[in-house]
Amino acid sequence: MNSCVLMGEIIKAPELRFTQDGQTAIAEMTVQFPAIRAEDPMETVKVVSWGNMAQQVQEQYQQGDQVVIEGRLTMNSIDRPEGFKEKVAEVTASRIHPMSMNAVTTSVPSMPTTASQGRSAPPAVAQTAPPQAAPQAAPPVEEPNYDDIPF
Repeated sequence: MNSCVLMGEIIKAPELRFTQDGQTAIAEMTVQFPAIRAEDPMETVKVVSWGNMAQQVQEQYQQGDQVVIEGRLTMNSIDRPEGFKEKVAEVTASRIHPMSMNAVTTSVPSMPTTASQGRSAPPAVAQTAPPQAAPQAAPPVEEPNYDDIPF
């Protein structure tokens, strides 16, 4: 099964166009995501969506948005003017999820934040039972002697 999930930033806003018959919408955008190694450059991939989803993508997303994209990965060959073919990766999106704080906070219960650190503070826990003594350590396990194996 051909399925991939990418997390990245939209670096080229979605462009909406239609098929020749004018009935099917197609949205194309470019997404950038970090390389595996720190010394490598950022990677980019073209993301395509079709139909109603294409219109929603064009309306809801713009350059600079952080997104998670689910879809199918394809490789296309493009004839270059220099006389050779270049292979280019393309993702056909089946779902796109925003990574904004508003989207996260609507599904996760909010916790109080500390203004000085800008992150969530752990909830206060009342201690009702006295602390228990630490369990005793288990006796050491002897390593088997592999030199006595009869081969």
